[in-house]
Amino acid sequence: MFKHVLVTGGAGFIGSHMVDLLLERGYKVRVFDNLEPQVHGQIDAPPAYLSSEAEFVRGDVLDRDAFARALKGIDAVIHDAAMVGVGQSQYQITRYTDVNVTGTANLFDIIVNEKTSVERVLVASSMSIYGEGCYRRTNGEVVAPVVRPAAQMEAHDFEMRDPDTGQVMEPVGTPETKPLYCTSIYALNKKDQEEYTLVTGRIHGLPTVACRFFNVYGPRQSLSNPYTGAAAIFMSRIKNGNAPLLYEDGKQMRDFICVRDIVEAKLFLLENPKANHEPYNICTGKPTSITELSMTLAKLYGQPDLKPNIVGQFRAGDIRHCYGDGSRLTALGWMHRIGLEDGLRDLVKWSEGVEAVDMVEKAHRELAERGLVKG
Repeated sequence: MFKHVLVTGGAGFIGSHMVDLLLERGYKVRVFDNLEPQVHGQIDAPPAYLSSEAEFVRGDVLDRDAFARALKGIDAVIHDAAMVGVGQSQYQITRYTDVNVTGTANLFDIIVNEKTSVERVLVASSMSIYGEGCYRRTNGEVVAPVVRPAAQMEAHDFEMRDPDTGQVMEPVGTPETKPLYCTSIYALNKKDQEEYTLVTGRIHGLPTVACRFFNVYGPRQSLSNPYTGAAAIFMSRIKNGNAPLLYEDGKQMRDFICVRDIVEAKLFLLENPKANHEPYNICTGKPTSITELSMTLAKLYGQPDLKPNIVGQFRAGDIRHCYGDGSRLTALGWMHRIGLEDGLRDLVKWSEGVEAVDMVEKAHRELAERGLVKG
């Protein structure tokens, strides 16, 4: 049984919920976080929602000495610290790769080469590493296509089509065994983080686990960061009376999972030795369209007539459909429990008392100016 857990990025959205659950279950917790301004704004102290029962250490994963000090006396590490955002990663390549990949390399270099007491590491991975999800052809065969042809996208034909027959294929749940095909720098970073974690764990006999998050939403998600998750981005628009901005035709499907389910799954994996040296989807296994998500949020916020602005353009690196197959984690004994509307209701209730600066149109212009929005 681990006693002292370090949560990197523990002042952030997912990390702070992880801290709460660990404290609730009797763990001693230390947080290592640099209070990234894009997430937190300009602050000099931890956000008010971070429990005072956790020890807070301000520092950066790129500062090896500070990281080493933060690991002193730690039994287990939950490594959540990362730069997040597919679109921004496409041009802030060095920044994303430094924080996400080099930061993870620092973690394992310290564990391997210095005297630490770390016995287990969980890393936050992402469904983005799959690229497109899995699809079923009309003959029943399940395939893993790569990308949609540029000419098809330019013609505003967005569905994934069978390259042999031209027929639209049906999306199905994506398991951990699907070949990975990264379509963004962020995805490539997460793939590298995951592989550093699993390879180092196997080589050095250190129990490690990769947690492949699908689309996480919930309270404490930044409502002023236009590169965060879809639910928070939509809420920043809705709170300001603006229609959510949707790319393609708004029918693309994702797997939205509540942050409470995410942290409970992570604690389950932390405490389960059968999970060693494997990646696990943390998902609901239920697809939801982007349009449905935006309209549900508008309804719950009391603005049911606020319809999304479906622009018909597409972003470089975007995929069509991807939702999870959670059977590997289910086989170990864990299943999600929070339904989408119930979880979104919690997000909306929390958002009512939170300032939201709508930066979506600015982010859209930045991507367009760099040639990353097309059509």
